Amino acid sequence: MSSASAVRYARALFDVALKESDPSRIEQELSSIVALVTGHAELRNALESPGVPPVAKKSVVEALVSRGQFTPPVGKLLVMLAERDRLTLLEPVLEAFRTRLRELHRVLEAEVTTAIPLEPEQQAALQQRLGAATTRQVTLTTKVDPSLIGGIVARIGSTVYDGSLATQLAKLKGRLAENR
Repeated sequence: MSSASAVRYARALFDVALKESDPSRIEQELSSIVALVTGHAELRNALESPGVPPVAKKSVVEALVSRGQFTPPVGKLLVMLAERDRLTLLEPVLEAFRTRLRELHRVLEAEVTTAIPLEPEQQAALQQRLGAATTRQVTLTTKVDPSLIGGIVARIGSTVYDGSLATQLAKLKGRLAENR
């Protein structure tokens, strides 16, 4: 099952959500169903196993939809994925939907890697500076990689800002080697 299919399903759901519902609520509902499925191994196996016929998957999904009181667009998507035996696309659909929601709200996702964990105040200041630099709201995901030695590496979309000490030392080493 391709991610292109997940993007198509997410785009269609997003378009419907803009017309008929609240996209943020749709995202919450998708998130809750993904959490439910990933949190219960038996349910996940039943919905994603190729050995379970689509008709059985559809009846399980219809029961979940009726009990979960989902909005019509989410309920229809879940039933359609079950009918087409494409429930393995739930998580990629959620991620693609979240991407479109961030675009709607003009929010950028930044992945920041540092040598040591950032304090909450440092995270907030960095988030504010990245927001000012990009003129958009920025959400941060942080990682720690001691091999950076110091500094920071920020990835926003396909753009990488590398201010790590390890990179600076590697560049200095290269320049020294050239001057020999």
